Parts: sequence; C-alpha cells; structure tokens
Amino acid sequence: MPGRPKKPVVSRKELGQRIRALRRQRDLTQGELATTLGLTQSNVSAIERGARGITIHQVVQLATILRAATDEILGRKPIAADKDSLVRDRRFRRRLQKIDQLPKRDQQALLRTIDAFLSKAS
Repeated sequence: MPGRPKKPVVSRKELGQRIRALRRQRDLTQGELATTLGLTQSNVSAIERGARGITIHQVVQLATILRAATDEILGRKPIAADKDSLVRDRRFRRRLQKIDQLPKRDQQALLRTIDAFLSKAS
C-alpha cells in the first residue's frame, strides 16, 4: 500500500498563483470567490499567497466555480485561455454580462441601437 507522498505535487504558492490567475480571468473578486466557497475573503487571500492549502473538496469546488479543469488548478496542464479574455476592460465585460441577462427583446433593441451608432461612426 503506497504511503503519503513526501513532496506535494504542486506547491501552495504555485497553487495560489494558479487560482488567482483563474479568478482574475473569470473577473471575480476575492470576496465573490470566498462567498461561493463558503470562506472569508482573508482565507482566499491566504490561499492565493500560498500561506494556506486547500482540500480536495475545495479543488473540485474551485473547478466548478472557475469553469476550469482540476488539472489546470493543480498545475498538471496549462491554464486555458478564456473566450472572454479578449475583453480586457473589466467595466466593459461587466456590462456585457448585464446585457446577457436582459430579456431577448431588450438585447435586440440595444444591439440595433449600437449598430446604428457604429454605422454613423464609420
């Protein structure tokens, strides 16, 4: 029966850096991530700094919340580029998310307005 590994697969610091990168890529604050994990913001900060480890259960939770594979979190494969990462301005990205929550009819009206504005700007 194999014993406990002598050395962690990924260091706490590297794990924290990967979690921070994924959190930022998904445009979440530490507070928002903490709330969904059932932790405090200071706990998330400690995890991201590498001062605190995480459980296997938390790895699975993070994978779901951050829409990432557990292998990405644990450093077994590179962090995939998020399709939304093309929009780097946080305020603009948040506006797009709010538009996405509007009823379809309101979205179409807004897009017609934007299209009319852009056609005049060209």
